[in-house]
Amino acid sequence: MTALGLDFGTTNTVIALPARGKGETRSLTFESQAGVTDTMRTCLSFMKDRQAGVGAPLATEAGAAAIRTLIDHPGECRFLQSIKTYAASPLFRETAVLGRRHSFPDLMAVFLEKLMTYAGDGWPGDISRVAAGRPVRFAGTGADEALALERYNEALSRFGFPEIRFVLEPVAAAWYFASRLESDANVLVADFGGGTTDYSIIRFSKSAGKLSAEPLSHSGVGVAGDMFDYRIIDNVVSPMLGKGSSYKSFGKVLDVPSNYYASFGRWSQLSIFKTTRDFIDLKSLVRDATDPDALELFIDLVENDEGYPLYEAISATKRALSAQEEAEFFFAPLGKDSRRTVRRADFERWIAGEIDQMESALDEAIAGAGIAASQIDKVFLTGGSSFVPAVRKIFEDRFDTARIETGGELLSIAHGLALIGAEDDFPDGM
Repeated sequence: MTALGLDFGTTNTVIALPARGKGETRSLTFESQAGVTDTMRTCLSFMKDRQAGVGAPLATEAGAAAIRTLIDHPGECRFLQSIKTYAASPLFRETAVLGRRHSFPDLMAVFLEKLMTYAGDGWPGDISRVAAGRPVRFAGTGADEALALERYNEALSRFGFPEIRFVLEPVAAAWYFASRLESDANVLVADFGGGTTDYSIIRFSKSAGKLSAEPLSHSGVGVAGDMFDYRIIDNVVSPMLGKGSSYKSFGKVLDVPSNYYASFGRWSQLSIFKTTRDFIDLKSLVRDATDPDALELFIDLVENDEGYPLYEAISATKRALSAQEEAEFFFAPLGKDSRRTVRRADFERWIAGEIDQMESALDEAIAGAGIAASQIDKVFLTGGSSFVPAVRKIFEDRFDTARIETGGELLSIAHGLALIGAEDDFPDGM
């Protein structure tokens, strides 16, 4: 019988399984038209099958294959990403997908079904238990934790898994790291996802070679790497596209509405934006704009579906700033004048609000554990944003660097979940 670890992430999803050796795990691999990978972008595309009749199932793809479908068929494809951010929203009931209604459990189940298809013969046929990760705090205003878990459970139950166990994502990462501990330790794990930042402090001990854990505290906040990307776009790209400029109307000078630029919060929203009334209104402002060229550039960007490559360029700049004090941003569709030097100091100023929230959540976790920072023996950082110097500084200000470790940024949660799934007596409340 096999335990399956499912890290259903905002940006990426990873599935891991116990390997033959005790305490060992392996990643499941997926093969699609986009190639072979052990991580899957958490996104979906839907297309009507031109060869099929009315009422036929929609053609779906996930991950990089879904992105490829959107780029190749922008006008025909319905694309959804960051599905997880809607899990806890009471306002989200269902969405229309090419004339058909889909609830959150529907979308999650479709995504997992595609992963099974892409895994092919590698998908285990004897799954006894699924250990599914969940954040400490779900993203979104008014997030309803019970509703999110109910939706997760409904989606997973459709596959007939004998047992479904939900585990806090930083706890799973902690278990992955703690499997290497040689002595008892108080461990802090910080998990920086795409949509949430989560902390767990756990007391690990070993007896007769068996690892046991006592949770001391958990905390989290609904901001992470996606917001860092948006801050760069808002400060570097949006001004090139007319944000902060004005237009004339009936003898008055008015600001171009800032809500037009909110679509940059997620790159796929730009494809949706071009179908809205706001986009029609934006185009009507060009002739009266004080900077018509900037608005024309904005319109061209949307009409040519440049959202995904723009975000790739932004992410590359963000990664470069983790190693350098300055990085160059350039995106050819914005023209030769789009070249900008982005300074790390400016980037850190732009994300200062998010950093403050992350710090406050960490202070909450330490206070909740009832121990001093000096009593934390190991600090494990996981997730892509753990490379951001301003994020690392949060921990370096509180702990000496010898106690801080990184590694397995994309895989640690799923592999920790697989290890936990194999434990018959794993404690509740973790």
